[in-house]
Amino acid sequence: MLPDFERRLVERLLDRFYDRRLLAHVQHQIRLHHTIRGNSITLFEIRPGFDQSAVWVKTPIARFRFDAATGLWSLYWHDQNRRWRPYEDLAATRKFEALLIEVDRDPTSIFWG
Repeated sequence: MLPDFERRLVERLLDRFYDRRLLAHVQHQIRLHHTIRGNSITLFEIRPGFDQSAVWVKTPIARFRFDAATGLWSLYWHDQNRRWRPYEDLAATRKFEALLIEVDRDPTSIFWG
């Protein structure tokens, strides 16, 4: 379970990330959202489906995991087999924002394609 302080901080950072990443004129075509479950936060991209534009499709982008014992955040990517894999290009860190910046930069094209 995420400590309340961490949760509030992360949600504030994610809200700013969404505002920065999605311009107002495309928000009807694409959305970003996250879910929190235990000590994990999963970031999703949500778009209208190709066959049925009334049905929105949720695609996992990244997962962030918090280790309460160490206070470190780790980053994971979602493979084609629907498994979460550790992102090895960035070490675990106390700064959630560093992981979010890496997802946004996506130097390996592993998160946004």
